[in-house]
Amino acid sequence: MWSIRYTNFMKHKYFFLGFLVLIGYLLPYYILGENTHIRVHDNLDSNIVWYKLLVESGQIFALTDTALPNVINGLPRSALASGLDAMVWLYIMYEPMTAYIIGQTIMRIAALFGMYLLLKNFILPTEKPDWIPAGAALAFAMLPFWPSGMLSIAGLPLILFVFLTIRKFGRQTPKGYWAVLTIFPFFSNFVLTMVFFLGVMGVLWIIDWIRKKMSNWTFFTSLALMTTIYIIKNYLLISSMFFDSGFTSHREELSLGHKDLAGTFDLFVHNFVNGHTHDMAVHTTVILPVVGIAFLVAAYRNLKPKMLLVFFLANAVLSLWYAFWYWEGLRVIKDQIMVVNTFNFSRVHFFDPAIWYICFALALLVFWKHLRFGKVLAIALIVMQCFHVFVLNEENKYSQIGTPTFKEFYAEELFEEIEESIDKDQSDYRIVSIGMHPTIAQYNGFHTLDTYNNSFPLEYKHKFREIVAPELEKNSEIKSYFDTWGGRLYMYTDELGKNYMFTKNSDKAIENLNIDTEALKDLGGDYIFSAVPIENYKENGLEFEESFVKEDLPWKIWVYRVG
Repeated sequence: MWSIRYTNFMKHKYFFLGFLVLIGYLLPYYILGENTHIRVHDNLDSNIVWYKLLVESGQIFALTDTALPNVINGLPRSALASGLDAMVWLYIMYEPMTAYIIGQTIMRIAALFGMYLLLKNFILPTEKPDWIPAGAALAFAMLPFWPSGMLSIAGLPLILFVFLTIRKFGRQTPKGYWAVLTIFPFFSNFVLTMVFFLGVMGVLWIIDWIRKKMSNWTFFTSLALMTTIYIIKNYLLISSMFFDSGFTSHREELSLGHKDLAGTFDLFVHNFVNGHTHDMAVHTTVILPVVGIAFLVAAYRNLKPKMLLVFFLANAVLSLWYAFWYWEGLRVIKDQIMVVNTFNFSRVHFFDPAIWYICFALALLVFWKHLRFGKVLAIALIVMQCFHVFVLNEENKYSQIGTPTFKEFYAEELFEEIEESIDKDQSDYRIVSIGMHPTIAQYNGFHTLDTYNNSFPLEYKHKFREIVAPELEKNSEIKSYFDTWGGRLYMYTDELGKNYMFTKNSDKAIENLNIDTEALKDLGGDYIFSAVPIENYKENGLEFEESFVKEDLPWKIWVYRVG
């Protein structure tokens, strides 16, 4: 028994070494807990609170698109995650930060295992150096993945490995692979990436059918099974998209994509070289030059690295498609076909990170086999890339940037003081925030008229716009941002622009606020929580109540009552 374990350990020793490094990468979460610095954008300012609100709403398994009263006087249930989403259940069982840490752990372990297995079994199946797939897999697992994506991006190599295994072995596929396929949908997002992934697998099945003149029904069954699970999981979303949702979403008025050809080409180059904020491959400094040099070595040695070329061009095509999604020429189609306008087909670029690390492994193989000191160079490059992504762990990155920790951001003790000062049940009044994200108030139980969500009633957006219309007219940038996208229903002001992170150390003040206070009253607005003082509050029909600050928290909140 021990000899078998020892043999297996030695066979995959580089993988286990990578696993130890990954534990070190995750340690800050477990040591610091709520004192960890984590991502704000599309994380602290949104998804974490969405999960918390859903869990506290009692509408986790709502069969109809009921409204949650805490947000915008009734946020449709379909705007939040499915009750069958594994992340929701983590928030049911644990406190938000604990759930977040467990999610990070699952995501990165799956990324490590998945990329290693994919490289070992299908990309480099006949090659000896185990340290190449282990090193590439470790670097991939430490990428700054979008946290709430869970396995939607980080798990792509794993689920591709599972599908390719089923495709290869058919009915002889071990049951464990089917178990992974069945569980995977609950840890991933159908709309974000998996609809595209299943589409690619479907095309692969058709190609096999045409080439081999026979169908692989086991492979087809795996596709049908996963698709069915996603449909069941996302029953409310599917219903709201294709049947009567009971409300017209603000996404009906999306008007994204007005770049000319020059701007489109610039976006293509930027995404290809730097990536997107939600799927950063951190490939610019090491991987991109390594791939380029590998092509030069291949040309010099008269090699034909077909697989490397295919994957490299695939990423170029994905970046090109992403850029052209925002080209003004596509507005003709988007304006005629509603689903093309409301659904973001450019998200297929989320495949980029996995493809870049497959390219990295293939390029290192060229170095190892065809350069005199190729092994030493390849090892050095793996160490460089792993170090490059290791130091981008959330605690290190965001502490250097200077954003608040989880505990500081939501500032529960500060908002408890505000709640006690108002001395009413939180459900009896409505608030809006200025100079700070509405989710901070939402996290602390306040009912907000402002929000950030993927979908909400278009009618409500129009009513809310009346409040900030005078400020939008002062600033063309925030006006365009609100009108063409509008996912952030914020109390925009000309003087603050799109900055929502004013701490108590800021010397900023709003000198000339101009909002429609009557429109705010009509929506039920009672209080404004502002991160900066409003000097002309009386001119807007507001009454200053009190300011709140605590020594160990970053915010100072000025509370104004709507007169």
